Amino acid sequence: MSLFCIAPVNLIGKARKNCMKIPNGIQEICQVLFSFPRWSTGTKIEKRGGLVMPQPEKKRITSEEYFRMEESADFKSEYYQGEIFAMTGASFNHNVIAMNVASRLHESFYDSNCFVLAGDMRIQADKSRHYTYPDLSVVCGDIEFVDGRDDTIANPIVIFEILSDFTKDYDRGSKFTAYRNIHSLKDYILINQYAYHIEYFFKNEAGRWSLDDFKRLDDTFRINSIDIELPLNTIYYRVKL
Repeated sequence: MSLFCIAPVNLIGKARKNCMKIPNGIQEICQVLFSFPRWSTGTKIEKRGGLVMPQPEKKRITSEEYFRMEESADFKSEYYQGEIFAMTGASFNHNVIAMNVASRLHESFYDSNCFVLAGDMRIQADKSRHYTYPDLSVVCGDIEFVDGRDDTIANPIVIFEILSDFTKDYDRGSKFTAYRNIHSLKDYILINQYAYHIEYFFKNEAGRWSLDDFKRLDDTFRINSIDIELPLNTIYYRVKL
């Protein structure tokens, strides 16, 4: 996925993208500078590496406010405990991988009650607290829409995230922790876009999460919940590594 940094709905697009080009040591300062439209009266001052930086007061919003802002925003954002995380565009490899997987699943779902959903479908990871846009998700049977909305679902059975340098720790860590609270979720699949590597997390018969790793282009693994085999040479078809 392509999550970036905490940002209000009126974050300046160019500044948001430029932060990504700055080395990590300075990137934090860049995020602070461009994550808020103005400094509030009485803002705390903190010295960082010889620089005096005003520290903005974070404005937390409700999930209802987040939904309203998303409807008119120019870019997608994820929501976590009152804060908004703006999302950036994806790389060429990311897009090719997503299309390869979606095409394979879409073809396999012909005449079934399962759907593969692209990255514009939002997932409720934790009601009123955490909403995400996974790169791909799968839902089968009756779809549980959140609060009557048609853009947010609560019952995916498979979630795919395509890792980037900026999001890999989040996708493996706190995001996966949140996803494990989704009652319907059976499989969580992480795809490396820089090397042949699939991390396949699945809920075993004891109800615990297990991991299988696949690192060879001639490997194939079966997604248990939907009983579909996914070869790595299909996932990485026409991807240049």
